[in-house]
Amino acid sequence: MRKSTIFTTIFLLAAFGLAPLAWSAETIKIGFNIPLTGDIPKVGESSKYAAELRLAEINGAGGLKVGNKAYKLEFIYEDNESKAESATTTALKLITQDQVLAIIGPQASKQAIPAGEICNSNKTPMISAWSTNPKTTEGRPYVFRACFLDPFQGPVAANFASQEFKAKKAAVLYDIASDYPKGLAEFFKQAFEKINGPGSVVAFETFTTKDKDFSAQLTKIVNSGADVLFTPQYYDEVPLIVKQAKELGWNKPILGSDSWGSAELMKLCGDACKGYFFSTHYAAAGAKGATKEFIDKYNAKYGYVPDDVAALTWDAVNLLCTAIQDTGGLTGKLAKDRDAVKDKLTAVKDFQGITGKMTFSPGGNPSKCAVIVKISDKGEFEFYKSVCP
Repeated sequence: MRKSTIFTTIFLLAAFGLAPLAWSAETIKIGFNIPLTGDIPKVGESSKYAAELRLAEINGAGGLKVGNKAYKLEFIYEDNESKAESATTTALKLITQDQVLAIIGPQASKQAIPAGEICNSNKTPMISAWSTNPKTTEGRPYVFRACFLDPFQGPVAANFASQEFKAKKAAVLYDIASDYPKGLAEFFKQAFEKINGPGSVVAFETFTTKDKDFSAQLTKIVNSGADVLFTPQYYDEVPLIVKQAKELGWNKPILGSDSWGSAELMKLCGDACKGYFFSTHYAAAGAKGATKEFIDKYNAKYGYVPDDVAALTWDAVNLLCTAIQDTGGLTGKLAKDRDAVKDKLTAVKDFQGITGKMTFSPGGNPSKCAVIVKISDKGEFEFYKSVCP
């Protein structure tokens, strides 16, 4: 943690005070540390909408049954502004001032990694629905995730590029200043070169957050002889990269990652992204069962098909509620109840989420499958294939 973050943490601890760690006997508070503003506000919106949908269902049915008692749930949404510093102060506020039982989010790794340090230090369970970087949970027994990890996703993408496109050479373009794309780019490179030999990633180009002009990097990529371009960037950056690549003469496949999965992608990218593939957590088009039920409810309420963040948040809420129920009863002593919830999250087995079946173990990471999605001619995210550990 940087010095400025440490000083901020100390200041906030002093400001909030060490209030007695007890909570209402009638209400369970759960915090949400999400980006409602900043670079990726759609991620925060999707998180909040999915949470609100589930909250209404649980409270409408009389609350969450824990042991012999039913509790109303209260969700507290805090905006981390898509910034690491705000994510840490938000986590601390939720823990010490709002005295939540547990926290869902942050979603993006850049915020989830530092916030996870705060939650673990304060012994408060945290579930990141969408952060795939290993550092989020590493060495942090109170921190969990509802998604697969980048050491799994990177090889999934590399194998798919090699098998589907018969690619022998690959190019990568990523933001070196952001934990998520940086880590995933490196895992892809390792896996692709393991398959196709050293040096088969013929262009490994970087940029920095907020950059809008990628022409220098993409010119190198176009001239590199690569058969495929892998760019694990967020939905607001992908359209810029794709359109500039095509303008510079790139006419080969472009492959993405789960950060492509926002409902905003096709609004921003349009025809330019059709026909491309990305690895992700679920596919909305053609979904069945409980997944389709969730999609239909969400679409009816909010007017658009939910993205992977929404689906993963739905699963994260249900994972947390399952762990709370599995305690068998709450004591009203916050520290003790937080410990109990953490222990039950670790013990979750064969949880059937709408993004797949999950089993946890010490380490906070579920064992689950990935999905390869194809962007159809209609601009829909269609299931293409499933890849499991």
